[in-house]
Order: sequence, then C-alpha cells, then structure tokens
Amino acid sequence: MAKKSEQLVEHLFRTEYGKLVATMTRIFGTSHIQLAEDIVQETLISALDHWSIEGIPSNPVGWLVQVAKRKALNELKRNKMMQKHHQSGGLSQDPSYQIGAVFLQDEIKDSQLRMIFTCCHPSLNVESQIALTLKTLCGFGIREVANALLTTESTINKRLYRAKASIRESNLPFCIPQGKELESRLESVSLTLYLLFNEGYNATIGGTLIQKELCLEAVRLTKLLVDYFEENQKLCALLSLMCFHTARFEARLDDHGAIVLFEDQNRMLWNKELINIGMLYLKKSMHGQSLSAYHIEASIGAEHCLAESFETTNWQNIYNYYKLLGKLKPNPIIQLNLAIIQSKLEGIETSLTSLNKLTKNKALKNYHLLPATQGIFNMKLGNYKKAIAYLHEAQKLRPSLTENKFIEEKILECNTLLSTSS
Repeated sequence: MAKKSEQLVEHLFRTEYGKLVATMTRIFGTSHIQLAEDIVQETLISALDHWSIEGIPSNPVGWLVQVAKRKALNELKRNKMMQKHHQSGGLSQDPSYQIGAVFLQDEIKDSQLRMIFTCCHPSLNVESQIALTLKTLCGFGIREVANALLTTESTINKRLYRAKASIRESNLPFCIPQGKELESRLESVSLTLYLLFNEGYNATIGGTLIQKELCLEAVRLTKLLVDYFEENQKLCALLSLMCFHTARFEARLDDHGAIVLFEDQNRMLWNKELINIGMLYLKKSMHGQSLSAYHIEASIGAEHCLAESFETTNWQNIYNYYKLLGKLKPNPIIQLNLAIIQSKLEGIETSLTSLNKLTKNKALKNYHLLPATQGIFNMKLGNYKKAIAYLHEAQKLRPSLTENKFIEEKILECNTLLSTSS
C-alpha cells in the first residue's frame, strides 16, 4: 500500500503541483510564491503520510484540493500581513467562500495562465524564466531543474532566489496582460515553452534521450494558452510542432532505450491521432498574415509525418523550409540541418563538404552532433577509419549517456567492418 500511494503522490506531484501552486499564488499574491510552494509541498507530504496508512481515497485530487484549501485558510487566519492583500483583491469578506471559488476548475485554469505570465515576465532573464516555470508550474525539484538546464543546483538556487526576489520587490501583478503588452509577453512565454519542450525532446543530460514529462508539461501549458488565445496563430503553430514531435516518441528509442536513427524508425509506432491533431492546429495557424519560425518548423514536422516512408520524404520541400527558417532566425544548427538534408538531394560527398565548412563555425565548436554526423556519413561511404576518428571526437564533446552509447556502438561496428574487410 505504501509503495502504491508513493507512486500516486509522485504522479500527482507532476500533474497537480503547478495547478495548486498557481491557485495558492492567486490567494496569497506574487510576493508569497515561496509560501504557496511550501503549502503545496506540505499538502503532498500529508497525502503520502495519510494514504500509506489509511489507504488511497476514491478522489485523490479532490482530497488534495480540500487539504490545500484548509491549509490556505489557516495561513490566512494566522498571517495578518496577507489580509491586506486579500482586502485589495476582494477576498476578505468571507475567506472560506472566496478560497472555495478560487479552486473551481475555470479559476484554476485562469490562475495557471496568470502564473505562466508571472514566470515569464520580461523583467526576468530567459534562464530564470525557464527555471521558475520548471519549478513552480511543472513541480521539478532543484536537482531536476539543474539537470534539465545542464547546470548546477547552486546556479539554479541563485536563479530562483533572484527571480523570486525580483517578483517580490517589483510586486509584479498576477494577471494576464492586455493589448500591446500581451503580444510582447507572449513572445517570451512561447520561447520558454519551446525551449522547455526541446530540452525534454533531446535531453542534454541523464540516462535517456527523451524526458517525456518535460515535453508533456510543455504541451499541456501550450494547449492551455491556445485554448485561451484561440486566434493566436503563433501559439497554434507551436502546439502543432509539439504534436508532430511527440507523435514520434515511441519510435525514437528501441526496447532497450537505445537511439533509433530517423531513417530506421518504425512508422507504425508513430501516433496517428497526434499527427492529425498537429495537422489541425497547423491549418488553424495559417489563417493569419504573419509567418513565424514555429510555422516553418511545424511545416517541416508535417512533411516528415505525412511521408509514407523515409525514402518518399519530400526532401526538397524540407530543404526549402530550412532555408526560409535560416532567414527568419539565423542559426548554426539550421546550417547543420541544411548540410544534412543536402545528402538527400546532392549526395553524401557534397554534404560532407558542407559539414567540413561548418567546423570553422565557432558556435559549433563544442556541438557533438557535427562530428557525430560526419562520422555516420563517412561510415555510410565505407570510410571506417575516418568515421571512427569523427565519432571519437564527438565523444569528447560530452554527449548525453544515451547518445554516447549510440556513438560507442557505431565505433564498434566500424571496427568490426574494418577487420572483416582487411
């Protein structure tokens, strides 16, 4: 029973933590985000203690809500300082009634939207925005945030401390901005969720290539925004992009957690329902006049998902999309992708020439996927000694554990092929 309740609490920590923290912040104000987190953590600890002894209730989420409401009310009664916040927010006439209203489903969603904009306030730098989003909206611990952002726990603690201090001192409004401010803030919010999804999709640290929970939280939060800002084409394009990538999860790794190259993926494992949803949002995103990077990346994802096989993929369309993407946001990674796709249009030798030119780009100096690609392409041409040298170079650039294992397997394969051909 204890193990089962522990697993459930861990699951609820992921799915309900952000909702509860957002709701508590609505009650106490942005100056007391830490208090909101503390109460939610206490609620989850209480669940673990009670459920392991008394059994899991029929409605676990309802149980959490009731306990959180009670703890919030007790805190308000104890803390006179926060009564002023309540009076200004119109929550002082009948605290128990007002708190109950804040926990209604529509109000919880509204609180989450407010929390997204608070975490992504332009007064905070992007690193702090992502760290705060992971911590308060996704329920990640300090170590998990550090792992996700490829930094130290000490750095994350400092970022969070500075971010919360800035929110507290600036007394940032817990609200959804309007008018021109909304447009600029949505840029920041979209970028944060985009980077959050990317970190989960190609995890830079840890024992697996995909951190699904990061991706699914990014999808959930983006969907929440899309439902609220129905006419925002950029958000629709971003959600479409996430759907196309998420649809391919099950095919990216084999049964042992090893990487499966895109060309070798079993397309029967791709989630057709998610692909269809992605197509719906992509079509919806095209109703506007402006074209964003999210539109182009989603269109690339659609080309891949709609192709019946790797061989029948329209590589020319994809190449053209990347060229357009490179004009919208010049980026060395886009140049790398263009060089890779070039192999499908003009051959591997031409692609290797382009990849060799990219080695002079300082921004790619420590990017392991450049020498790894050079290694794989040389391997396909039968240049096994060259391939091994490039693959060893990729290993020195600290790829993730899963990627390093894949590279190691390719080196062994090259050595085997060398010994059999000699």
